[in-house]
Amino acid sequence: MPSSPDSKLAAHWLPSPNFEPRLEGRQPDMLILHYTGMETHDAARDWLASEESKVSAHYIIDDDGTITQMVPESERAWHAGQSYWAGETDLNSASIGIEIHNPGHDFNYPPFPDVQMQAVEALCQDILSRHAIPAARILAHSDIAPGRKRDPGERFDWARLARAGIGLWTEPVPAGEDSGLGLGDESAAVAELQQDLLDFGYGVEATSTYGRGTESVVEAFQRHFRPERVDGRADRSTCETLKKLLLIRAGAAV
Repeated sequence: MPSSPDSKLAAHWLPSPNFEPRLEGRQPDMLILHYTGMETHDAARDWLASEESKVSAHYIIDDDGTITQMVPESERAWHAGQSYWAGETDLNSASIGIEIHNPGHDFNYPPFPDVQMQAVEALCQDILSRHAIPAARILAHSDIAPGRKRDPGERFDWARLARAGIGLWTEPVPAGEDSGLGLGDESAAVAELQQDLLDFGYGVEATSTYGRGTESVVEAFQRHFRPERVDGRADRSTCETLKKLLLIRAGAAV
């Protein structure tokens, strides 16, 4: 175990016992952002440092922007849980996890303070300077675990990070009055939506039937990429924003 943080931005080094080696030869090529979902930063930090919790993250960021490292970047932290992205299921081996203190949806879900977002931005840039992480693999916990997780949620400023060169983003198509696709719908349009979500990386089956699984994935997509309205319905705004992102990602890969 190293005696000092990987990041010069970390003010504290509080080792968590909850880590293990990554899969042999696996280098982190994903960055997963979470919120703590607990009422205080100290309670969340202490929980991540507790062997009893069986959870951890590489970093935690307080409301005031203070960064604490808890697991070396070279090691596999336990932050992703049961998850999926683009064919992978062991996302702990593939990723670096950052917990951002925010009480979350169960505790009135306050805004993320500017000083905290400044720290998130700086830490992400610092991590990206050491690891080859594509923009399309900088994700929310909710992206990799739709229906199970909601963090960091629709109030998190992904557009700000994108302006700093962090993550994949496009200005969302404004939400309109159309109801779009929803639970129980069965059509070629549903199949196309499911295939687009699957191509983007989400874990969804292309069945042509709009079931609960598709609804959860659409909701996760909206939380990250179309936060104006998070309702799990694939309206024109949601579908067209997804198409734009697929084109942008394809262009970045050329």
